[in-house]
Amino acid sequence: MPQDSLSKTNGISPSQSQASKALVELDINRLHSLPSEQQNLYLLTFTLSLENHTCFLNHEEICSQQAHITKELLQIVQLAAPVPTRVIRNSLGRCWSHLLSNGDRKPLYESINQLVAVVSAGKNEKELHSRHAAVYCLGEVYKAAGDSAITLSSVTCSHLLRLVKTAQNHTGLRAAIYRALGKLIGSVQGSLDESIAKEIWKSARGAASGDKAALVQANACHSLEELIKSTVYFDSAIEFEALKTSLWKTCDSPIAPARRAAASCLATVLVKGFSDAAPSRSAVKPKKSRKPVKNQAAPFEDEDGDPSRPSSPATKKASLKLELNLTDLLSQLSTQYVRSSTSNRAKAAIIHCYIKVLKRLDVSVVQASYGQISVHLFTELLSNSTISHDRYRLLLTRKYVQKILADCIASQILAESGRVNAAKILVNNILKNYPQVVKEIPEPSKQALVGALSALAFLIESLGSVFGSIGDTCQDALIQVLQHPSYTVQIHAAYCLRAFVFACPQQLIHCASICLNNATRELAHLTAGRHSHRRCFGSANGLAAVLSVYPLQPLYGSLEISSRALSIAINLLKDSGKAELRVSSTQVQVAWILIGGLMSMGPDFVKIHISQLLLLWRNALPKPLSRENTTQRDLAELSYLTHVRECALGSLLSFLESNQRLVTLDVSMRIGVLLQNTVDYLDTLPVRVKDEDSSSRIVPSLHFSDLVVMLRRRVLQCYTQLINFGPVSGIDALGESKLLSLAVTLFADPTYAPTSLESSIANSAANYDSIWDIADNHGFGISGLVQGQNIKPLPGEDTPSDHRHLQDNVGDDVQIDEALVTPICGAREHDSVYIHNRGRSQLYQLPDPPATEVTNSAIALFAVVFPSQSPKIQEFALEQLTTLMSAAALQRAPGRRAAVVINTALALLGAIKVGVGETSAESGDLKHPAVEKALQGLLHGFIVDADRHLRRLGYEALGRLCNCLGNAFTTNEVNSLIDLIVSNRDPNARAGYAMALGSIHSSVGGMAAGLHLKKIHAVLMSLCSDPHPVVHSCALEALAQVADSAGLAFSTYVSSTLGLLAQAWSFDTHNEESAILATSNSELEVPTPTLVARAIDSVINVLGPDLQDMSKARELVSSLMSQFGRDSSAPVQAEGLRCWEHMYLYDPGHIDLSTYIKHLQKDIKSFDHSIRALATEGLYNLIRRDAQLVFQLANDGFEEQIWLTLNDSPNLDGITNLIEAWLGQTILAEPAVWIVRIQQVLTKSAATQAEEAPQSAKPAAEPDLQDEEVAGFATGEIKDQGATAAPEPSQELLRWQVRVFALQCLSKLVAVIGEDLDLDSESTPGHVLQSKVGDVIRMAFHASTSSVVELRVGGLKLINQILMIFGSTPDPEFSEALLLEQYQAQISSALTPAFNADSSPELASAAVNVCATFIATGMVTDVERMGRILKLLVGALDSLTVQDVQEPAVGDLRGLSSNAQTMIRMAVLSAWAELQVARTEQQYLDKVLDPHVGKLLPLWLSSLQEFARLRFEPDISSHTGPPGVDESLGTIYAALNRKTLLQFYQDSWLELVDAIASLIEQDPKFVFAALDGRNNAVQINGDHPQTSIAYRDEPVAFFFVLFGIAIEALVTQSRHESPGAISKILAALKKILSPGVAGNAIFQDSVFSETVEVFDRLALTEGLAVQIVLIDIAKTLCLTHPSAAEEDTSSDLNEDIEQLFELARIMVLILTNTLPNIADPKSAPRNEVSEEAVSLIRTGFGALVEASAVFPSIIRRDLYATILHIFSIIISTPACQAAVVPQTLPVFRRFIQKIVLDDPQSSSSAIIPQIRTCLHRLLAILGVAQRREHESSLACAKNTLLTISVLLTTASRAMAEDEALVFAALEATIECLQDVGLANMAAGCLRSLLLTNPKNGTDEAVAQYLFPRLITFVTTTQEAADAENSRVTIGQALTAFVALFAVDESKAAAAMSMVLSALLYRAQVEGKRVYQDTATRISELAKGDLIPVFRGLVGGMESAMRMILEQVIREGGGAAGGKSIKESGERGDEGGGEPSIALKFNFG
Repeated sequence: MPQDSLSKTNGISPSQSQASKALVELDINRLHSLPSEQQNLYLLTFTLSLENHTCFLNHEEICSQQAHITKELLQIVQLAAPVPTRVIRNSLGRCWSHLLSNGDRKPLYESINQLVAVVSAGKNEKELHSRHAAVYCLGEVYKAAGDSAITLSSVTCSHLLRLVKTAQNHTGLRAAIYRALGKLIGSVQGSLDESIAKEIWKSARGAASGDKAALVQANACHSLEELIKSTVYFDSAIEFEALKTSLWKTCDSPIAPARRAAASCLATVLVKGFSDAAPSRSAVKPKKSRKPVKNQAAPFEDEDGDPSRPSSPATKKASLKLELNLTDLLSQLSTQYVRSSTSNRAKAAIIHCYIKVLKRLDVSVVQASYGQISVHLFTELLSNSTISHDRYRLLLTRKYVQKILADCIASQILAESGRVNAAKILVNNILKNYPQVVKEIPEPSKQALVGALSALAFLIESLGSVFGSIGDTCQDALIQVLQHPSYTVQIHAAYCLRAFVFACPQQLIHCASICLNNATRELAHLTAGRHSHRRCFGSANGLAAVLSVYPLQPLYGSLEISSRALSIAINLLKDSGKAELRVSSTQVQVAWILIGGLMSMGPDFVKIHISQLLLLWRNALPKPLSRENTTQRDLAELSYLTHVRECALGSLLSFLESNQRLVTLDVSMRIGVLLQNTVDYLDTLPVRVKDEDSSSRIVPSLHFSDLVVMLRRRVLQCYTQLINFGPVSGIDALGESKLLSLAVTLFADPTYAPTSLESSIANSAANYDSIWDIADNHGFGISGLVQGQNIKPLPGEDTPSDHRHLQDNVGDDVQIDEALVTPICGAREHDSVYIHNRGRSQLYQLPDPPATEVTNSAIALFAVVFPSQSPKIQEFALEQLTTLMSAAALQRAPGRRAAVVINTALALLGAIKVGVGETSAESGDLKHPAVEKALQGLLHGFIVDADRHLRRLGYEALGRLCNCLGNAFTTNEVNSLIDLIVSNRDPNARAGYAMALGSIHSSVGGMAAGLHLKKIHAVLMSLCSDPHPVVHSCALEALAQVADSAGLAFSTYVSSTLGLLAQAWSFDTHNEESAILATSNSELEVPTPTLVARAIDSVINVLGPDLQDMSKARELVSSLMSQFGRDSSAPVQAEGLRCWEHMYLYDPGHIDLSTYIKHLQKDIKSFDHSIRALATEGLYNLIRRDAQLVFQLANDGFEEQIWLTLNDSPNLDGITNLIEAWLGQTILAEPAVWIVRIQQVLTKSAATQAEEAPQSAKPAAEPDLQDEEVAGFATGEIKDQGATAAPEPSQELLRWQVRVFALQCLSKLVAVIGEDLDLDSESTPGHVLQSKVGDVIRMAFHASTSSVVELRVGGLKLINQILMIFGSTPDPEFSEALLLEQYQAQISSALTPAFNADSSPELASAAVNVCATFIATGMVTDVERMGRILKLLVGALDSLTVQDVQEPAVGDLRGLSSNAQTMIRMAVLSAWAELQVARTEQQYLDKVLDPHVGKLLPLWLSSLQEFARLRFEPDISSHTGPPGVDESLGTIYAALNRKTLLQFYQDSWLELVDAIASLIEQDPKFVFAALDGRNNAVQINGDHPQTSIAYRDEPVAFFFVLFGIAIEALVTQSRHESPGAISKILAALKKILSPGVAGNAIFQDSVFSETVEVFDRLALTEGLAVQIVLIDIAKTLCLTHPSAAEEDTSSDLNEDIEQLFELARIMVLILTNTLPNIADPKSAPRNEVSEEAVSLIRTGFGALVEASAVFPSIIRRDLYATILHIFSIIISTPACQAAVVPQTLPVFRRFIQKIVLDDPQSSSSAIIPQIRTCLHRLLAILGVAQRREHESSLACAKNTLLTISVLLTTASRAMAEDEALVFAALEATIECLQDVGLANMAAGCLRSLLLTNPKNGTDEAVAQYLFPRLITFVTTTQEAADAENSRVTIGQALTAFVALFAVDESKAAAAMSMVLSALLYRAQVEGKRVYQDTATRISELAKGDLIPVFRGLVGGMESAMRMILEQVIREGGGAAGGKSIKESGERGDEGGGEPSIALKFNFG
């Protein structure tokens, strides 16, 4: 089914039949009425609409409309004008295919007949377009439904074959015929008639070998391939031989697609003929089969013992069938490859065939036959004399063999176990056979060894630590191969050894030691004549390669070996003068190789020996003597001097590239002098040497001229590196003008060429065709910086060109063919410095030959020197280049001329790059008229050349030049180029000018180039329609560049551009199916459809979000993009994906997301790397938005597909980013799903994703079953296999990189859920993880017992995370037990492998951490039951303290380097520190720690002291003297390991400080004694901890160590790198600053000022969590300040007050950052304050209040005012009302109490104004809040009322009794009783004010003021006056107020009388609804001591009042139960008798 449209606007709904019918009718009259240029676009639009309409029809709709649609399709096919172009043909074919695939097949025969009729109708060439369309449609029809039209296949094929002759002048038609035949054959299969098949076979073979059109050849090969796959007619050996002959010719095609098609066809026939049971034969020769059968009887009898079978017909027929075993199959290819007549293009095709054969064979066959395949490649290809005797062929073949073994077999076919087996085969079957061990097994050739080493190096790099399983075997083999006499083998062995020790660092020291010993031994036998000098070189290069790994694996290096290597090198240089010339040469070379390897160890190592090295270089590179003196020397001596200088410069180059920090001004000046000496020495050497004798050679394989070339290469490389990265101020002293002339001479001299290559150059010049076709590895001296469209970056260049080119693909096919576009092949043996030089770019790691490197370096040197010269020197250099390029000698040597021109173009491009600042070199200045004119002239000559690579160099340089020289030059240049385009008709020139315009606009930029956009666009639009393929392809690429750089300025031209692009997409002159032969071939190399798709992407980026509003443009773009996705070209599909990605970014509403996701899901399985990468990027962008939606819309199996894609491409960053984004979004929503998902990834098979059956498989690294704990767990695991089953041993797990990544995802999941649990203990994800903890531990166990170190470390870290989160969590089913107790055996078993002898420091360190966490969690509280976990920790601690132990050890792990020992030491100490910190909460740890604290504390302190020494040790880069004799290696090279060791201490020092702090609280005397350095301190007593700490003024001895560490960590720590670390450091600093440790040292001026500066920075930059700790520290420092303990007797300010001010300022600063309106009232926070901010404000405000107590009284009042101001700001801030004010109000109350009650001068005039001001401000805030101007106004008013109440009740003592402001506040509060929303709050505040007790004078005045007004309020009966029923609260207040006078009956009676009257009056007025409340209030009055007063008051009431009282009490429910009224009289007598009426209440 055709691909659905991704655009919603591009699909047509078939819901209405009439609309659908109208849509599919082509209006012919309207079509022909349009202008001719619009007819194609109209037809294209209609055809695409018809296709979309057809694709959306269901089966019933198709059946109803099939006849009509078929009629329309046939009508379009037969159109005479406009003719159906490629896009229309493809669309018609897809329509027919969809109709027949999903509809009725009844019209099939009719359709075929109609199309055949069109094919066979007429012979007019004008009808060929219609016949072309019919042919294509026939192919699609048969592809879709050919199995139902078998009877018509013969007729169809006959007509197609007859059409071939008619189409001899139409390339596209011929190609379409063979493509259609291939589709027909693939559909009909074996039902095809044999005679027709043979006719097709004959015709296709002829076309494949004889047609000049590459597309025809490719399609003919496709037809042949289909015949081979689908029929049995051509399975004979005879046909195979004939086919091979034809295909070999096709393989020599200059067009890559034709070669690939031939390779695919040949691979098909070879794979079909493959049989494991086939007899071995070299080749099938048909002539021998014609011999009489009787003559064959004897041989067959000898071979088979069956003389009768060969004569039978069946046997004879079977013998003709092609049957090949693997050896014969591969020999078919190798035989042709090694022929001398086979061209390089044919060789590339054969390599394509190799790869396709291996991919199509069964994986098991390839895996089982890896040894056979590799031996075949090494012996039949690499070791063949035809190949090995030609340098270029050898290097090209070596590259191809590496491509087969590495990129094809190892990367794409073999799984992890297969790669391990392949490595074993290479080691055991090839490397170990050198030297020859078994007589029957020959010694491998050096070429075989080189190929095996290269393949092994790739396997090692891909396997990583998995390779350690065969590490010992590999090490022995590599060390042995290093002794090979071939220099090439040595270099490759050294590189392989480097990869080996990097992947298996445990072998590093051993390998280095062996290499050093071997080199030392061989040096002692140099005069023995047994090739010792060659062996010395091998061992030296191996050692240098190993030494370069030291900085990358610092845990495994050895300072002793490095020091020995340097000493040996220096001694060799010293002794070289005493030896014979050859011996001396060997000694010198070995010495400088070792020094070069040591240079890669970095500046920390080199800086110690820099003075010594400079002296050695000066001695090796002296100032030369005169030329006369040089001519008197013999050749051997000159060779020696040249060789010595070259070796010395090699080490100098390593120094410059790896130690740029040490290249100071002085060093650069010295090196510049040495390099100038070398240049002068080269000038003195003879130009040519005649009659060179081999005896005079220092190196037998190198001529004197070779040594000169190598020396010249080195000096140029050193100069380039020095100028690029040296100090700018020292560049002028290097004599750059001379260097410029030297560089020009070297890369542009017409006569320059190395002597040893002159013969090859002459031979090449005789047959010169193109410089890129020269295959001599020299190319007339051309630079190796250009490789096709790729230009190597200059040293220090930031980024290469950012514009995409067609050759940017990185697929295997493209890389194989790209090797043909350069005459230069790199090899590792060309430059041994590359092996151990870490500064080289890995992208171009193979160095070019020395002669080519001379040219490369000269060009790079010219580029960096030219811009910085004066204009005259620049002008002279350009004139020199112009003269050299026009020299007469070059006219006779076209090859050298082409090389000089390309070198010059490269040099100018590099110089202009430097001039515009694209490199790290000084940019200089190119702005001078003469220089501009000269550069312009040269570049114009380049961009019109026929060589497209040279044109690219020219236009890229011209674009940058315009950017450099400004607007005036750009304007003139643009106008000039446009004029030249108009006047020049040469297609190459027009193409170059077009690209120059695009490059200018791209380089200058949209703003500056906007003035020229209109002209440039118009010209490029015109050129895009040019029929010449070179012109329109370059114009389209330039148009895309202009659109990209113009941005929105291009939007004006979008409509016209889209129309042109649509036309270009549909033109037959713009694709490979063109009728013209030249156009078709050119389009295959530079396909225009890809450029159109790229230009569409640029237009989409121009429009951006405007696409949403531009319906016509969007629909056209969507239509084109749908075509891109259906195109058969991978680059077009890739560009289409990029278009859809950007379209969805800008206009997601018009994209069908479901279809888009499914399309991307399909494309991530693509074999094309670019498509897979773009699909991954698109999915990543979608998942970042909504991961769950993406997985809902995707097809089933998407999750598994993602993991499989990651397994296929573990280095594809897009997949890992995608999974991380997916995890980040769903980690808390789906924790259980993720755990199951990761569990499946860790255990699933790579071959199938189905769930494995339960198997009791052992883990990769089996635990020791003799251990009962491990055995118990193993038994438990067998029972649990139903939940998680490990794969069977025969199954292949996913790659270890994928499993490590999955484990990292699980670790992240656990960490995130752990953080969520810290915030919410009832977290749902936390409970899910708790329920899945068993599965997590099981996964961690399997990982920790695997064979991959990374997995083992990850497993242990995961266990540690689980222990930290759930260590103290009880089991939900058994609350008396902990959750993890049941997993003790698993955890213990996981730790076991980490302490074995084959473990690693990282693994042991992680295991130690797990041990400590396990003990600290409390799962096992009995020391006796802690088992070996505690024993391991104790044993490790003992190894740190026992004098006899040489190194710290954990378990059986021994033989560690010093860095690894430090890592283990810090891990052990950190583990014990963790236990000490946990001791405060876990009492059982006392028994664990008490016996060891005496050992631990000194170790902790010494570690912190060492950490401080490493951290604060000054950089000794200025130290240039040699190390002392008595200094140890650790002291000498302390700086080398400083960075490594610091990391270990950095990770542990906080735990150590916390442990020491906890000990201080436990036993301060013991700790202080240790801190003071008194070793005879009393041991800590765990039974009687001391709780009191005696503080002192002086700090302990270790204080400054601890303090310095903490402060420095705060300064250097980045919160982005380790969030939360600063808070931990501050917490540690707080403990360090405790008085018992710090004394008064912190208050020293220098210490205090530095601390405050750090605090200031943290307060301004860090988050709230850090600021809270800062406030706490500042408060503590204030309270412990020395001035705080002094009596405040002075009225003057002392010096200490400044420190208190600073501390208070920090607290205020933090508060200001949180509440900006403290400093600026206009900057109030808008949003609600977070919980963390609330805590910060409360803490900061409280700290200020507490700190104010220690300030001297003379300034304390100012601080009080500040505090009151801050609180008033808080109370007035809207965002603070909800949470902040309630938290700070209690602090405010305490503060007011403190300043009023505790201050002896509270009644002074200083306090009263502050309180009055505060009260006044509160009243103002209340007034503003009552306006209700914002949402929080009501809360603000309530909080203000409450604050006023607090202030008046607390500070009344400080207020005068007649204070008017107090009464104003009371009146404002009373007024609030009538304010809706505030009444209840006001009532409560008034109640507090009224009931204050005891009362002072002010309180009495307040009560007197309030009482009558409250009585009035109660008696007010208006409804509106009591909106919130606040009279109830006031009534309660009044009744409670009466109770205050219980001791004074007279006052009580008066008060009660008024209150009771008010209550009864209210009841009388308001009625029964207030009776209950009134009765309650009356009952409160009649309680306790007030009963007599109440009785007396009631007795004196009037009868009416008593009746009301009785009614209220009776109907209101009384006070406490029943009531009764008993009348006993009118009134009582005065004698105290009973009254006449007695009221009996239960008042008690």
